Amino acid sequence: MIPKIIGLTGGIGSGKSTIAGFFAQMGVPVYIADDEAKKILYLPDTVMRLKDVFGDAVFTDGIPDRAKIAALVFNDKQKLEQLNGIIHPAVAKHFTDWVQGQSAPFVIKETAILFESGSYRTCDAIITVTAPEEVRVGRVVQRDGVPREKVLERMANQWSDEKKITLSNYIINNDTLENAREQAVKIFDFLNKIEN
Repeated sequence: MIPKIIGLTGGIGSGKSTIAGFFAQMGVPVYIADDEAKKILYLPDTVMRLKDVFGDAVFTDGIPDRAKIAALVFNDKQKLEQLNGIIHPAVAKHFTDWVQGQSAPFVIKETAILFESGSYRTCDAIITVTAPEEVRVGRVVQRDGVPREKVLERMANQWSDEKKITLSNYIINNDTLENAREQAVKIFDFLNKIEN
């Protein structure tokens, strides 16, 4: 039996990776799409396609340079779409193969751009993680060592929480870890009841 796919998303600094960790601790297989996308970037096929589309501008010593790629696509929608056209199908295929190998009743697919990429359509249910904007900004400033303005810029490029919530089945408000963990456990219990 193929497991149900539960999408897990949230804006930058919402703490979706922490929530994914809670589910992993409860024994749910968790797929971190952003980690897989980073690995896929260095596969020979991807390297060849990046070179075809972007030339040598995104490479350092023949290796894809994530900082150069990010700078190139950040304010250029067309280039971002070209990059996504290379990476997203490869991640989608890898995820499909990964799901086939799981025996749990459901799996978590954690990705920042679940809605933006359109992959939410392949999920059986969706969890969106939210947190107050100031909390999110503070987390990212501390985590990445970037100025507040840069965080707000990145936030502006993502869907708003309000927009995500309208398409979600479950919401976790990650204002405190204890609160978020309790909500994750409730969702876990509910999903287990449905599947058993």
